[in-house]
Amino acid sequence: MTGRPQNDLLQNLSAPDFELLAPHLQWVELGASHILHHAGDSMAVIHFPCGPALVSFAVPVEDDREVESLLVGREGAVGVPGGRGASLAYSRVVVKVSGTLVRLPLRALEQAQQRSASLQEMFARYAACQFAQLLQTAACNAAHSIEQRAARWIMAAYENIGGDEIPLTHEQLAGMLGVSRSYASRVIQTFKAKRILATRRGAILILDAPALADSACGCSGWVKRHFGEVLGGG
Repeated sequence: MTGRPQNDLLQNLSAPDFELLAPHLQWVELGASHILHHAGDSMAVIHFPCGPALVSFAVPVEDDREVESLLVGREGAVGVPGGRGASLAYSRVVVKVSGTLVRLPLRALEQAQQRSASLQEMFARYAACQFAQLLQTAACNAAHSIEQRAARWIMAAYENIGGDEIPLTHEQLAGMLGVSRSYASRVIQTFKAKRILATRRGAILILDAPALADSACGCSGWVKRHFGEVLGGG
């Protein structure tokens, strides 16, 4: 494929900076549940979700459960190091919503950054934004109800996909929230009773997006504002 991928970070690079990376970009189509990294893996490749694709970071906790700590869509990238060299994955990194991802070897980015101070600054700023997003998620998990968090996750997927049908099962939502499947199903039933959501096999349908947004906490909005301030709207 040619041209700019449908990823905000790559879209907002200057033409000279993008040209430094373009020869090293590889487009791949990955399905839901495809694992990009297991915990402890070296993250020597950066993945840029494009279009509707979503990638989640699942952190293991007690009782063989995992909790989603971060959801990354076309606004960002997976595997951007905070320093030099490849970092080790702390969590399992898995494709949540299928779609196109663009791969870039970390070594190619580091070589390009040696030739462009603006490229180095852009990815340093993004790494700082992603850290802020993790901090906000931690605060959200501690301060907000399961219903608010569920609405936030579903709205994030809705905004990224750009459609009313979210390919998300009750079991997947439970994993994102760190609760049992039965609890996640009760949350969905609450929204269904208010005619905010409906369900079909393997998917959640959004009937009233404004009402769902009102049910969510404000964490996503704060993160978006921070991204805009730090990345200049990128």
